[in-house]
Amino acid sequence: MTGIPGPEIREKFQAALALSQVELHKNPEKEPYKSKYGARALLEEVRALLGPAPEDDDDERAADDGPGDQALGAAEPREAEGPGEQRALRLAVIEFHLGVNHIDTEELSAGEEHLVRCLSLLRPFRLSLGCVSLYIQAQNNLGILWSEREEIETARSYLESSEALYNQYMKEIGSPPLDPTEHFLPEEEKLTEQERSKRFEKVYTHNLYYLAQVYQHMEMFEKAAHYCHSTLKRQLEHNAYHPMEWAINAAKLSQFYINKLCFMEARHCLSAANVIFGQTGKIPATEDTPEAEGDVPELYHQRKGEIARCWIKYCLTLMQNAQLSMQDNIGELDFDKQSELRALRREELEEEESIRKRAVQFGTAELCDAISALEEKVTYLRPLDFEEARELFLLGQHYVFEAKEFFQIDGYVTDHIEVVQDHSALFKVLAFFETDMERRCKMHKRRIAMLEPLIVDLNPQYYLLVNRQIQFEIAHTYYDMMDLKVAIADKLRDPDSHIVKKINSLNKSALKYYQLFLDSLRDPNKVFPEHIGEDVLRPAMLAKFRVARLYGRIITADPKKELENLATSLEHYKFIVDYCEAHPEAAQEIEVELELSKEMVSLLPTKMERFRTKMALS
Repeated sequence: MTGIPGPEIREKFQAALALSQVELHKNPEKEPYKSKYGARALLEEVRALLGPAPEDDDDERAADDGPGDQALGAAEPREAEGPGEQRALRLAVIEFHLGVNHIDTEELSAGEEHLVRCLSLLRPFRLSLGCVSLYIQAQNNLGILWSEREEIETARSYLESSEALYNQYMKEIGSPPLDPTEHFLPEEEKLTEQERSKRFEKVYTHNLYYLAQVYQHMEMFEKAAHYCHSTLKRQLEHNAYHPMEWAINAAKLSQFYINKLCFMEARHCLSAANVIFGQTGKIPATEDTPEAEGDVPELYHQRKGEIARCWIKYCLTLMQNAQLSMQDNIGELDFDKQSELRALRREELEEEESIRKRAVQFGTAELCDAISALEEKVTYLRPLDFEEARELFLLGQHYVFEAKEFFQIDGYVTDHIEVVQDHSALFKVLAFFETDMERRCKMHKRRIAMLEPLIVDLNPQYYLLVNRQIQFEIAHTYYDMMDLKVAIADKLRDPDSHIVKKINSLNKSALKYYQLFLDSLRDPNKVFPEHIGEDVLRPAMLAKFRVARLYGRIITADPKKELENLATSLEHYKFIVDYCEAHPEAAQEIEVELELSKEMVSLLPTKMERFRTKMALS
């Protein structure tokens, strides 16, 4: 490179870079951008010392009339060689730093102008050794800027152009390009090939990271996951990551794979997250994170809790998926389906190696060993019996306790409740695999014990929706327990008064919580709505149906009381039928329950009449 800038320009440029990297909190409280403004002044002095931009290529530069580079294929690897072109290149470096500086001080329009000017100056040389890195960085920053403005298509255009330019450069040239700062360094201070490569690959990794965010925003989830995975993989390969941040991103990626039912991939992401999170505080601070991550204990414990919650979702979804595969039309274990899945298990195990080859893989040899060791302790296959389900349950419960260490009711109400609800759901799905009805009852009892205290602690006014969720879940749990106790009683020749009392007690508790849920739908004047909102329509209809059924199943020796219960039961069945006639869209939400309700509205009056006749005769 010819025409190395003089010492004054070099010194001012280096001083500007140093000021740009000063953390905001180290500035005076009333002048948070003092260092940024100082850097800006120096950059403007350097720009003045360099002189005006060459005018030779104005026409070509004027062609840059929009985001991205639509004519990338036409780019030639032309180097900036003459004094005028060298000056243009250095001015582009200054414009880039001025652009970033203005963005950092929240002057986005000015920042955009400088970055666009940078691209304009570089356009003829964008595929060259000396310019490609700076061109990609400028486009990356414009992509971020437009993303912050919520102009996602424009952001996407800039970022995809950067990706295409990187790929074209690596295909046609391939050697590590100059870092932008090198244009202000004497020959003896230039970076090594290795350092250049490291910095350029880091620029491209940032590009992939930003593309992942943009695709996520555009709800292109498959593409977002692909780019997120590529980013995480590259960060490990180039040893350019911060353990806490990397781990939480890997854990979040696992949720995409869980939703796609790709449990091997999800397990790999979560295992990698655990291994890398274990490095927190052990890796020294870098220029990107002047403070070591372990120096922030609250953030450390929060991230640990968040990763734990991702593990809970893994265990719960895997168990629930198994349940869906094996249940019959009334939600009980279908032994024929279970046998079929056992036969398929052999094929799944035979395919494991080919699945693993297609699955995401993170890390170098040493990291891979650590991740694999953790993976081997956790299954990715659907549990087929109680013992297999119990292993997943215990793992999920371990992470429940870990998550609750940070997400406590004081300070993290919503998060704490969600963790408790997941814990309850783990017990619920484990109960599906349990064949002993008494033990199933005990599992549901554990759910009640963890859910009921939440109702006491919550303000129903501020947490109305959460209250409704918990009331409905508690009611349904008591309802399931009552059904189990009835099934146990049916197997006995002569059920004693204790079991009858227990059935009625569970019935009463279920009625209490269903009624609390239904009462929460009433307006301030305690009037039940004529039109039930879509968000609560199905649960409200189910609650009405189950209340009707519960009143019909109260065991009493008092004929008068039994007649009253049947009348109340009929009233609730009739509400469902009448509501669905008045609102036909509701019928689609509860087709099975509606048919049963119509049947009961037809049968119950006759049963009640026979009951009255019997009472009159006695």
